[in-house]
Amino acid sequence: MDAMTLEARHLTLSGPDRARLEDLSLSFGPGQLVGMIGPNGAGKTTLLRLLAGLLTPQHGSVLLGGQPLHQLSAAARARRISYLAQGADVHWPLPAEAVVALGRLPHGDGRTPADRRAIARAMAATGTEGFAGRRVDRLSGGERLKVLLARALAVEAPILLADEPVAALDPAHQLDVMDLLKALAGDGRLVVAVLHDLGLAARFCGRLVLLAEGRLIADGPPEAVLTPDRLARAYGIRALHGQADGHLLVVPWARTRMSEQSRETTTCPTHPSPGMRMQAR
Repeated sequence: MDAMTLEARHLTLSGPDRARLEDLSLSFGPGQLVGMIGPNGAGKTTLLRLLAGLLTPQHGSVLLGGQPLHQLSAAARARRISYLAQGADVHWPLPAEAVVALGRLPHGDGRTPADRRAIARAMAATGTEGFAGRRVDRLSGGERLKVLLARALAVEAPILLADEPVAALDPAHQLDVMDLLKALAGDGRLVVAVLHDLGLAARFCGRLVLLAEGRLIADGPPEAVLTPDRLARAYGIRALHGQADGHLLVVPWARTRMSEQSRETTTCPTHPSPGMRMQAR
């Protein structure tokens, strides 16, 4: 088994303050950009925190390279799995570069030449060099999120788990971050990202995991997961489906009843650009 293979086996977890997961089993390997999607309360963040070793399941286990994750020390786990939490609330009166440097702590004190090179690479990749000396608590929400992403990248762990990494960004910067995540996967890392934008998920992720009410609804390529039936079942929506630049294009269009989703097909009322074809299903 590859040392970067991350497995969830029969995970079950419920509680008053977190979404329920019920007997969930998944396996993730290196070189994948996996989008974890589903409605609010589906259990996406709970699953990501379990995979990171930040929560303990009531039943089941998480394995990293075939080894139970809980058997690793916190430092060893942090060197192999980098975690970007949801939200960009940072109240530390620290310069952005110092926050990014925190990502090197699993490797030591963060002051070696190798640490400085890793910090520089992370800031260059995220476009945060321009405000390296500015206090992070005075940055915009989008800038703070990119600093926190840089901190996660500075770890240079083979696995990155990111909870809504583009939520606070404008469309241009969303595309930049998704391009970066795809490049990381292309370099052989495992990247699992919680996403709410189905269009970005379809455009960039080679694999999607769809959750609803703590259960696995679908797992596979976007074309197999983002079907009308599954979108109706998980989200209760009807979507526009099309193609753009050779990629699946999905735009949520309207709420729908389960009884309607399988028989309604209408032409998109918009004016798509040449080469783009869409239908509401």
